[in-house]
Amino acid sequence: MAASSLVRASVAHGKLVSGCYTCDILDTLVLRHFINKPPFGRAFATTSSNTSAATASFSASQLQITRCPQDQLKGKPDPKTLVFGRSFSDHMLRIDWDETTGWSAPQITPFQNFSMHPAAKVLHYALEAFEGTKAFRGYDDRIRLFRLDRNIDRLLNSTRRLALPEFDRVELEKCIHKLVAIDSDWVPASGEQMTALYIRPTIIGTEPTLGVDLSHQCILYVILSPVGPYFKEGFKPVSLYANPKYVRAWPGGAGNAKLGSNYAPTIAHQKVAESLNLQQVLWLFGDDQKLTEVGCMNIMVCIRDSARQGRMTLVTPPLDDGLILPGIVRNSIIELVRDSWTDVDVVERYINISEIQSLVQNNNLVEMFGAGTACVVCPIKSIQLVNGDTIVVPTPEPEVSVAQRILKEITDIQYGRRPHHWARILND
Repeated sequence: MAASSLVRASVAHGKLVSGCYTCDILDTLVLRHFINKPPFGRAFATTSSNTSAATASFSASQLQITRCPQDQLKGKPDPKTLVFGRSFSDHMLRIDWDETTGWSAPQITPFQNFSMHPAAKVLHYALEAFEGTKAFRGYDDRIRLFRLDRNIDRLLNSTRRLALPEFDRVELEKCIHKLVAIDSDWVPASGEQMTALYIRPTIIGTEPTLGVDLSHQCILYVILSPVGPYFKEGFKPVSLYANPKYVRAWPGGAGNAKLGSNYAPTIAHQKVAESLNLQQVLWLFGDDQKLTEVGCMNIMVCIRDSARQGRMTLVTPPLDDGLILPGIVRNSIIELVRDSWTDVDVVERYINISEIQSLVQNNNLVEMFGAGTACVVCPIKSIQLVNGDTIVVPTPEPEVSVAQRILKEITDIQYGRRPHHWARILND
């Protein structure tokens, strides 16, 4: 059977996360590693008595906990002055993996630095994937985790893209719930706008050898950070810089996996935007300059369909070619609108710069916004093109804004004002 057929067969039999696109675009070399070098590309096994250590997942039942001494606990930052990603809680989760011995027992320990060999593969070949999700303290003082299962599924997808070992999603969920429970005092009070405890699972290849190859050792770890609004300006429309010379991802690449290597090359271009007094980059692709993402967010374009009595349609790029990261908030928006909104449609298709210009000219562009875990939604007020022209994007008043409506519905779920299965109460 051909390698690609084997991978698709694994998907069909539930061995890979449903809906993952990555395995279909892996090149022949990586596919060969997935198929021929265990445990990569194989589902973990937890039931068979003859399961090898290398193919078995870790188990939350083996979780070992070492609490931070009382006199070493850190003071909590003022929720009103929280800066995104600058403060960290007292504990962390760590699980090591070795090709020979498999996954170690999960450990929750005091937050601490790593000791790492200078030749560790992550330092040379960027064998690293990560996730970002949040825990929220609700208005009833209960803590809720928002769609953690989807984030771990996406982490597994990214892990496969790097040929790193798999694990049982449910077992990692249980470990993260315990970590958040231990550091529950770090979840900011719900009275402060857009505060939460940010959860950052990360997996890195740590084998201390040079050479572009599989990493036969890795570390999976989770750290927690209390956060306020991602943008210090708060919920204010941002201006974008669009230069088709620079692209974030391409077909057959890894744009649909959450890898650190996707983000590092964007920083210099972000600084170019800032030097022009603009806040974010609008990433374009192709000769027709398709809109792909905005900064680190998915892009949403709300248009008015004049052929349908002005009915609104929310347009966002599709996930079928590997260019777009399958955002959890993106998915949540699509499901919410399709399931419960009667006045707005959702279409997954590409939209390019020339169409945006035409929509503006014909007064059919309603609004644009980014969508992501860090900020939920971020309205857009203008796009500066590389020739110096500026597209002015409408920013509706809050009471009629689709972005504001989405923000309210999702945050109502996150903070417990609206009961929903997406927001799982801690330890439930």
